[in-house]
Amino acid sequence: MLFVLASGPVKGFGVTLGIGVIASMISALVITRVLAEFAVARRWVHRRPRTTGLASIGRVRTYLTRRDPQLMRRPRRWLAVSAVVLVVAGAGIVVRGLNFGVEFTGGRLIEYSTSDAVDPDRAREALADAGFPQAVVQSSGENRLTVRTEELTNAQAVEVADAVAGVGGGAEKVRDELIGPSLGDELRRNALIALGLALGAQLLYLAFRFRWMFGAGAVSALAHDVVILTGIFAWLGKPIDGVFLAALLTVIGYSVNDSVVVFDRIRELWRKDGKAPLAQVTNRAILQTVPRTVNTGIGVIFILAALAVLGGDSLTDFALALLIGMLVGTYSSVLTASPLAVELDARSGGGGGRGGRGRGRGRGRG
Repeated sequence: MLFVLASGPVKGFGVTLGIGVIASMISALVITRVLAEFAVARRWVHRRPRTTGLASIGRVRTYLTRRDPQLMRRPRRWLAVSAVVLVVAGAGIVVRGLNFGVEFTGGRLIEYSTSDAVDPDRAREALADAGFPQAVVQSSGENRLTVRTEELTNAQAVEVADAVAGVGGGAEKVRDELIGPSLGDELRRNALIALGLALGAQLLYLAFRFRWMFGAGAVSALAHDVVILTGIFAWLGKPIDGVFLAALLTVIGYSVNDSVVVFDRIRELWRKDGKAPLAQVTNRAILQTVPRTVNTGIGVIFILAALAVLGGDSLTDFALALLIGMLVGTYSSVLTASPLAVELDARSGGGGGRGGRGRGRGRGRG
């Protein structure tokens, strides 16, 4: 979606992300497996099971297995919590409104050639001090900067040029273009199309891969994540631009990945016990997959926190969106999608493991 419907650096991010996902999948399926099999075949690994991690299933999973909390005993409680958070975050969209970036509203694009090499972050700070905090500054070549702002008067354009010249030892304008409202409307429409296609594709995939109730639960959780993340950015007054769209679509992919892990474990457990109620099977699946989710989430938090703190102004909002989205997505994939699937199954008459329907649902598509 990012490659087809986005533009500029966001399209580049989509290409990079796609290559990274493919490379990660190949390394996980081939390289990691070969290295793991090689390590397991070594005798010293078997002699030191506690050191190598082969002796137990891990402290977190052992603790959860011993305590056996019944998270799905009252699934509506989790849905109520999600609804409250959704309303509070969504109120930001209504009360504060969305602060659309230049890509979506139209504005002005000016390219400068500077005498000295200028870091875009320095230029961005200079423009913010000059009264243009929403200006988007990018490097466009050797000693060149591109500045995108809202519509400017001639006096404001001079102030922008002076700010760039102040940090670049002099600046010469080489390009000056207007981004019309029609282009902004087109980009906004493309963003909505990308979001709709992403949600629709996930629904079709999950409905085919598992069951319709799992697909509906996961896509509802994704919509829940989208509204909450957008609402939080509205409350914070952060810009809604192409970078935010890239982060939003990335969060959708991350969140659905966690949902697939839980649903796959539900299907596996249901095959072993087709008569068990779905709520009971779902509870066991969540307890077995939570350690994996926590470990993955902690690793992502470390990376995004470092990016938010050390990445500079240009990456702070992007890292913040991913960080918020990752936290919300981890919660929703476990405690929104799964309870919703249990409720949908109960309302559709599935009743978990009642009779033949329960066993039939247990044998999902492989």
